[in-house]
Amino acid sequence: MDLGIAGKSALVCASSKGLGFGCARALAEAGVDLVMNARGAEALENAADAIRARHNVKVQTVAADITSLEGRDAVLAIAQTPDILITNAGGPPPGVWSDWDRDDFLAALEANMLTPIDLMKRLLPSMMSRGWGRVVNITSQSVKAPIAVLGLSNSARAGLTGYVAGTARQVAPHGVTINNLLPGVHDTDRISSMDQAASQAQNKSLDQVKTERANSIPVGRYGLAEEFGKTCAFMCSQHAAFMVGQNVLLDGGAVNATL
Repeated sequence: MDLGIAGKSALVCASSKGLGFGCARALAEAGVDLVMNARGAEALENAADAIRARHNVKVQTVAADITSLEGRDAVLAIAQTPDILITNAGGPPPGVWSDWDRDDFLAALEANMLTPIDLMKRLLPSMMSRGWGRVVNITSQSVKAPIAVLGLSNSARAGLTGYVAGTARQVAPHGVTINNLLPGVHDTDRISSMDQAASQAQNKSLDQVKTERANSIPVGRYGLAEEFGKTCAFMCSQHAAFMVGQNVLLDGGAVNATL
């Protein structure tokens, strides 16, 4: 399927690996020029080189912490006014309610709610003036079904979801869509670290933990960054112009919900 976005430009945050890289790769396959961002310069350049080698698109990189004001300034100095924005940032560490204090919540809100909101506020005006734009926020299945040990992430991403619900409907008349993409368990470094922690906490082998987790998902496996990226690219396409303010759950059926 031709997504109809060849020649567009995109800023993809946290795109050196995992789900962000999957999104960047899928957009490049659709002919979109990229500005890729991540904290680590070496991993970011390696990811960018991999895309350059396979796709005839322009790929620029900015190694910076997107969750800081200085980092966002540096990224937007290069990205300027992209047609497509993919927001993404790693979630805060797991824990229990008694672990978290005010500073923990403020840090989570800054990274996973206020950062994407700031990026949208800066980039939506140019999208609206052109009459076309796409924003996809990578959030989490915990927006639909909160996970107890991810209370910091649950809180911040739920706040972002509420902001998007209103903002998406205000910018839609200008040809701009904002939607959220909610990953479940995917084969990424973050899930791998959680599996390792569970292995130690439960005194089980890593293979056993992974097998049990995979068996809890109706499709019987972890998701792939590639299929996540292709879903993201479709949400950025001309064909998704009627999708506004939605929370698209991509979790292999793990969350049993109709709303």
